[in-house]
Amino acid sequence: MLEQALAALAAAGGTAVVQAAGTEAWTTVREAVARWFGRGDERRERAELERLDHTAAELEPGGPEPGRGGGQEPGAAGAGAGAARIRQEAAWQARFENLLESVDGDERARLAGELRALLERHFPATPATGPSVGRDGMAVGGDVHVRADGGVAGGVIHGGAHAHPRPPGPAQG
Repeated sequence: MLEQALAALAAAGGTAVVQAAGTEAWTTVREAVARWFGRGDERRERAELERLDHTAAELEPGGPEPGRGGGQEPGAAGAGAGAARIRQEAAWQARFENLLESVDGDERARLAGELRALLERHFPATPATGPSVGRDGMAVGGDVHVRADGGVAGGVIHGGAHAHPRPPGPAQG
């Protein structure tokens, strides 16, 4: 089992692969991730490029559904797109975790440093520009405060989170 920091790094890697798919950054990220996994072995690198291409194809609107050769039915893209993103993030997170777990301490530290550098190079933290908000959610490189105005708040969190609930009482502002 990986320590928490490495597990978070693997999760960030999985998220980065999915976020880059279909964007202008995809070619560069795809090649960097394949090189990271290939670790100098051209055959492994080619296999990773194929896996990354499969990921990109699955995430395309109307892309192939897992286990089926064709595209999605009209109307299924909305429901299926979110599920495909979650499935691909989890799959890539697991791939990053498996590789990090499979190597010894020195090699693990080197690979973790390389992955960190890859993520920082292609997905730099930009807190000055604020959160990134899209159709599927929001990404914030800092603190997020959620206040339930009617007593209810909800969200999905990928990565670490700490909740500090306040006792019921008058609204604090």
